[in-house]
Formats: sequence, structure tokens, C-alpha cells
Amino acid sequence: MRLVGPNGEQVGIVRVEDALRLAEEANLDLVEVAPMAKPPVAKLMDFGKYKYEAAMKAREARKNQVNTVIKEIKLRPKIDPHDYGTKKGHVERFLKAGDKVKVTIMFRGREQSRPELGRRLLERLATDISELGHVESAPKQDGRNMIMVIAPEKKKSEAKAEQRRARDAAAAEQSAPEPEATAAE
Repeated sequence: MRLVGPNGEQVGIVRVEDALRLAEEANLDLVEVAPMAKPPVAKLMDFGKYKYEAAMKAREARKNQVNTVIKEIKLRPKIDPHDYGTKKGHVERFLKAGDKVKVTIMFRGREQSRPELGRRLLERLATDISELGHVESAPKQDGRNMIMVIAPEKKKSEAKAEQRRARDAAAAEQSAPEPEATAAE
């Protein structure tokens, strides 16, 4: 079998018994790395440490993984200006956090005969938040509702990193000592 040392150096081709003896002397494990190779490849390593480091890498990768979330906002065609401002604020907050936003306009009764009101409202919302996001799917009628999806300009991972930096900066600023007042003041 071909033997690789603990630091990645090539030991050479040795018998299995000699490899086991070397592992015993170095107080390491003999791990078969490539059993299908000719000759098979084995490495001297601390297998417990290797498994721990692999688990930590997997954990770190899961921590940095981002799930795409679609938030939904519902509007009516005859919305009050103040209510529109509030809903627009929610959409902005969701986009800053890196989430997609599904905007639904619900039509009731005679409103269903005026879909242009809903389309105009959705286009107004799209122009109001154009610096934070872009329209991913254009407004389309779906029964009594009109739906539009807005995607953020920043990816969720970028938004989270930016929030973390802002939080760390605020914490550092708060923990910084205030300058002492002099007696002359």
C-alpha cells in the first residue's frame, strides 16, 4: 500500500504491517484514503480530529447558508395614502433584509371591472422602491387578485453581513469609553 505521512509527505509503498506499526509508533490512525487505487493509498492521521474538523466545516457552511423567503403584502385598489405609505415601508424593510416580496392586490365587487387601478398601484409601488428592488414578475391577474413579485437588489447573504457589521459597529461605539471632562470646563 502507498503510505502518506501525517504532514502530507509521501512515505512510499510499504506493507500493511509496516504501515500499522508506523501508525502505532506515531500514536496516529491508519486511514485508507483511496481503496480502489493501485496500490491502495492510506494516510497516517488523527481520525477523531479529522472528523471533528469536517463536522465544524459542515456546521459553518450551514450557518452561512441562506434560505430564500417570500414575504407577502396585500393591498386594495382604493388604499388610503397613509396606509400605502405604511405598506411601502414594510416592503422596503423586507427588501433591505434580502427577502423577496409578493405584492397582492385584492379586488372585491365592482373593483374587479377596473384592473387598471390595481396595475397602476403596483407600477407606482415598483417605481417607489426601485433603488431597493426590481420587479421579478410583472403584475398579472389571477382571479380576484393581481400579483407582482419584487426581488431585492442585494442577496440575502450580503444583507445579513451588512446588518451584522452595523450591529458590531453600534456595539463597539457603545462600549467605547467617553472622554473625561477636564477641570477647566
